[in-house]
Amino acid sequence: MADWGGMDDAGIWEEMGEAGFGRLTAAFYRRVRVDGVLGPLYPEGDWEGAEERLRDFLLFRFGGVMRYVEERGHPQLRGRHLPFAIGEVERDRWIELMGEAVRETEVPREAAQALMKFFAQVADFMRNQ
Repeated sequence: MADWGGMDDAGIWEEMGEAGFGRLTAAFYRRVRVDGVLGPLYPEGDWEGAEERLRDFLLFRFGGVMRYVEERGHPQLRGRHLPFAIGEVERDRWIELMGEAVRETEVPREAAQALMKFFAQVADFMRNQ
């Protein structure tokens, strides 16, 4: 179980739960839909699907909810993102919008810090440009 700066996965799950991750991903995608950097990367008409996939991935990653794996198999995040040009600008914007969503949804401080460390690592790993 990963430890993200003082709070491990179980602690994050305890703070967030399924509803918290649902609120977080909804707040994130409200921003992405209108964002000039990230919005164009998403296929038109798949906003609900994209939000669901991120939410289900986070539920799997932090809570062991198997819906993502049952529907999509192993996450293979880097491979699934290869068709999209992701450089430093896109990475930084993703982290910025996720940070705004974390603040909007009032994720408790320790969980927010741990999640933002996790998100920064994942966003950097997604870079392919």
